[in-house]
Amino acid sequence: MMNVIRTIMNVFPEKQKEVLQTLLSMVTPAGEEKGCLSYGIYSDIQDENVFNLISEWETREQLDQHMRSDRFSVLLGTKSFLIDPMKIQIFAVSDTEGMEAVNAVRKKMKRISPA
Repeated sequence: MMNVIRTIMNVFPEKQKEVLQTLLSMVTPAGEEKGCLSYGIYSDIQDENVFNLISEWETREQLDQHMRSDRFSVLLGTKSFLIDPMKIQIFAVSDTEGMEAVNAVRKKMKRISPA
């Protein structure tokens, strides 16, 4: 079962650069961390001061090890740069689908929709 952790950060505008540098320092070596499948930083298109840090992990144990790491402690240390408390969501994903699911649904639409 894959595990995904999403960290949502609403940053003070004047602290945006410092937080972004911290996030970038976390992403660079993530591929080297055991069990890390992906790591990404995403900016909210409606609010440039909101960042989402999303990473995928092979197992919950590997995610837990990451959350105990010094690097994760540095992330938690950015709390004084945030307007709101950091929000963390952890998802356990038992099944994933890809484009084949989209194609299957769209084929059903064509059969149902009048021409």
